[in-house]
Amino acid sequence: VQLQASGGGLVQDGDSLRLSCAASGGDFSTYAVGWFHQAPGREREFVAAVSKSGGSTYYADYVRGRFTISRDNAKKMVYLQMDSLKPEDTAVYYCAITRRSYWLGAKEYEYWGQGTQVTVSS
Repeated sequence: VQLQASGGGLVQDGDSLRLSCAASGGDFSTYAVGWFHQAPGREREFVAAVSKSGGSTYYADYVRGRFTISRDNAKKMVYLQMDSLKPEDTAVYYCAITRRSYWLGAKEYEYWGQGTQVTVSS
């Protein structure tokens, strides 16, 4: 399975962005999908995840209420709507997929996209 993340950019404090993750190959609907971010000098951190069907979602505390994850299995796409962006959201954002039941740890994910840069200026 290959993943391609896109949609990053440079925005102002309080703005919105929508990230997309396109999957190709494999049976996308059998994987849960997560978004992670990694700022310079920091470890890759969990942001959000969505179940195989899209019926269940989970968010890191610092994005809950601001970010929304969703998926379209017919299009093999996952989205991360990011609202009320803050400078501390600045990072490279990665999408990843897993068939495991634990979604919070980066090591649980089997395939990763290449990342898209999000920069929020104050």
